[in-house]
Amino acid sequence: MTSEGQTPDLSGERGFRTVRESIYKYALLGCAVLSVLTTFAIIGVLVVDAAAFFGEVGLFTFLTGARWSPNLQPVQFGVLPLVLGTVMITVGAAVIALPLGVLTAIYLSEYASTKARSILKPMLEVLAGVPTVVYGYFALVYITPALNVLIDGVNGVLGLSLPNLGLFNGLSASIVVGIMIIPMVSSISEDAMSAVPDSLRQAGYGLGATKFNVSTTIVVPAAVSGIASSFILAISRAIGETMAVTLAAGSQPPDIPPVHTLFGLPYFAPSDLLALYADSMSTMTVAMINIASGDISGGSIAYQSLFAIGITLFVITLTMNVISNVIAGRYREVYE
Repeated sequence: MTSEGQTPDLSGERGFRTVRESIYKYALLGCAVLSVLTTFAIIGVLVVDAAAFFGEVGLFTFLTGARWSPNLQPVQFGVLPLVLGTVMITVGAAVIALPLGVLTAIYLSEYASTKARSILKPMLEVLAGVPTVVYGYFALVYITPALNVLIDGVNGVLGLSLPNLGLFNGLSASIVVGIMIIPMVSSISEDAMSAVPDSLRQAGYGLGATKFNVSTTIVVPAAVSGIASSFILAISRAIGETMAVTLAAGSQPPDIPPVHTLFGLPYFAPSDLLALYADSMSTMTVAMINIASGDISGGSIAYQSLFAIGITLFVITLTMNVISNVIAGRYREVYE
């Protein structure tokens, strides 16, 4: 037993613990600094090589050119066809993934039992772990033939003359990329909906609202910041997809459709844009793969165009992420 005049030793080898905590601190700091330095190194490489490319070709020519042909004569470096292919596939994937992902999230958050949620949500997240090359092969071998059978059936029943899809086409690529990003939309949206306090739901039920009304008019608006963030992150994921798009859509950049004018404003006819989905449709990421794996010598203009595409893609995805953060901060609900 400790006497009254004796002070107990509560240090617990404090000197060694302080050294150990310092090691942990600086090791974690090193990891953080390494991550930041790696990001800046990538940006630096992109900027330096892209600047060399723009010194030869010109930024305006690159951004407004309507033909991409780094290997064939005449050599042209217009990025518009690649941007158009990227936007077309991204929009097609968003049309599929965003509504399905939100509806799935509503079911998991509001309707599914605990047991059903514990089974369905991991199964959805398994989709995110499937290699993208498998998705691309699935689109090439199964989705495209199934779509052609469907088109033939519609033409026979309705007497239409819809064109059959080519072996490589933008429609099957859009479908398979949409399937790929459904787990991202549903998982993030479901987490946002689950964070809505039950008191809001109970207030709706107390006013006589049905479960559907509570889900669509109370829960979804309250979780709109998380849902909007899931949309933008999923779209950014679709923009950067490579292997699935390469196998499903091919590597031929789409032709820019004719430009029409209405009240002096230029626009593309919707029928011309929809017709692009039947043919091969290269994106910016696919073009980068073709350049990197082609017979182009390092240091050439064609090789440097890879970095010009890369920094363009970087700016697009960075803008999407900034918009996501702004929306999340603007519409985030804080509950006490």
